[in-house]
Amino acid sequence: MHLDARSDSARTGDAPMNLDAVRQVSRAVSAAHQFIYFAPESAEEAAGLGVTDRGAAYLAFRSAAMGAVPWQVTLAAFYNFSPRAVRAMAGVWDAAPPERWQAARFLAAGRAMRRVGVQLTEGHLAEARSLIDPVVAGADHAGKVLAAANASVVLPPDPLVALWQQITVVREWRGDAHLVVLADNGLGPCDCLVLHTATGRLPTALARATRQWDDEEWDAATARLVARGWLDSDGVVTDAGSAARERIEVETDRHCAALWAPIGSARARRFASLIAPITDAFTAADDAHRPTIR
Repeated sequence: MHLDARSDSARTGDAPMNLDAVRQVSRAVSAAHQFIYFAPESAEEAAGLGVTDRGAAYLAFRSAAMGAVPWQVTLAAFYNFSPRAVRAMAGVWDAAPPERWQAARFLAAGRAMRRVGVQLTEGHLAEARSLIDPVVAGADHAGKVLAAANASVVLPPDPLVALWQQITVVREWRGDAHLVVLADNGLGPCDCLVLHTATGRLPTALARATRQWDDEEWDAATARLVARGWLDSDGVVTDAGSAARERIEVETDRHCAALWAPIGSARARRFASLIAPITDAFTAADDAHRPTIR
């Protein structure tokens, strides 16, 4: 039986987790993390490493925690990118080793957050860490490649950036869990992207430009979704498609209930409120009006 995200709870051991709280904190985490993909500081730090192509830089920054893996490993971990898109990162480890990419990512994150004036007091930083640290420490990383890689990264001395890195771990944990749900629902890399854009969560032009599925591949994925009744003949999402997409999110929430169980629903909601100033600062600076990246 599929469960509604706003009313159900999941239980891990003796700790009940309300799925609405899981969704709330997951959204807050995603929003507080994703500025890194659009901030000009990221492009500047990548250029300092000798890479000016934004696609290659994105791939290098996000996969650096895994080490000097071949592009095929990044392709597997990122799931909804086409092979032709990920091949663009070939040579990034020659430009600089992953450790330098990770250090540059931290520099970009710190610079960007201070440019827009993120305001977190020492007390709020300490409280946020007291909540997120046990979540990261208690996480089961089986099958969670990007989360495990980011959890292995040594935290930087900058307290704000260290908090952001812990946010990154749980953000990637949900993303890794989401891929399991997508596969379980028979949604391949291009199919899930077509459905994602059809529901309005990601602009089609951005998805096509960054993931680089060609017309034939995109049309084939669309046809498969039409055959399932999730899109109509014009490629518009149907009620069944919207329901399926929400069901996938609920199933992802259920996976993530175990992640947040160490602190429980109330403290998960508290953590969401503590990190909200990160998103608020980028929104005020007009840097955060961007689609959700997954």
